[in-house]
Amino acid sequence: MDDERPDVLTIGRLAHRTGLSVRTLRFWSDEGAVPPVARSASGYRLYDAGSVARVELVRTLRELGLGLDEVCRVLSGRITVAEVADAHVAALDAQIRSLKVRRAVLSTVATRGSTAEETALMNRLARLSAAERKQVVDEFKEEVFGGLDVEPPVRDRFRAYSVDLPDDPTPEQVDAWIELAELVRDPGFRARLRTWMELNTPVPGQGRPPGASIWWARQVVQTVAAARKRGVVPEDREVGGMLSELFGDTDRAAVLRSLEAGIEAGAERYRTLVARVRGQDASPDATEELEWLARALRTADRA
Repeated sequence: MDDERPDVLTIGRLAHRTGLSVRTLRFWSDEGAVPPVARSASGYRLYDAGSVARVELVRTLRELGLGLDEVCRVLSGRITVAEVADAHVAALDAQIRSLKVRRAVLSTVATRGSTAEETALMNRLARLSAAERKQVVDEFKEEVFGGLDVEPPVRDRFRAYSVDLPDDPTPEQVDAWIELAELVRDPGFRARLRTWMELNTPVPGQGRPPGASIWWARQVVQTVAAARKRGVVPEDREVGGMLSELFGDTDRAAVLRSLEAGIEAGAERYRTLVARVRGQDASPDATEELEWLARALRTADRA
């Protein structure tokens, strides 16, 4: 009989040779992926050595995630393995991005101990499309930066300002975006940051506002950090000399107003979140140093 020839394999022998079940091989055969090379006199499917190689190829393609219809198209020559692989890479990239977003949301939920309502909000924010994220930022820009009386170069920087997730964000970037999106959608935060911007943005024809050096140069923060490290407190006598060195004859009341506006707005937190979303190395949050400085300015003002 044909099915007893050593060069011919029954479906049972093919299963034994390949390590797959008869049921799987029968299904693949029915779908055209591994057709029999002949039929026995009794009507049983027969395979040969080429069928073994074909089974191995089908198994490899299936393990890589191809559907059986795609496998059949590859085997028939209607599409190349490279073309199918390229499509699957794109699909896998999308799945990976989705999983990263999901992981970041769950991590944030676990860290914050969020309620169901907060979890739903974070999930919506994390899954916004690029266009929807841009709309959130554009609305924020218009309310915070719009209409400021500034020099053209500054206005151009405001217009070009953007912050968005990259195509392949890290969990840390997604986590930062969730918090940033919540922040910039808060009307109270927008109003406080607008006040801070008005106090710190250079006006055409005038010099830099008195308090702007606190925010646009890190020297002030570094000086305060060094003093704190030495154990100096805002009420110490030596602080007066430090303030004179930092601000000279600048209007310290104006400096304090700018400083307090930035602290109240949460400008440092906003800065660090923007840097994290962009994947940039940001200097540490300096809120504690700025609060120390505000105490020092108030103490000096009462002296």
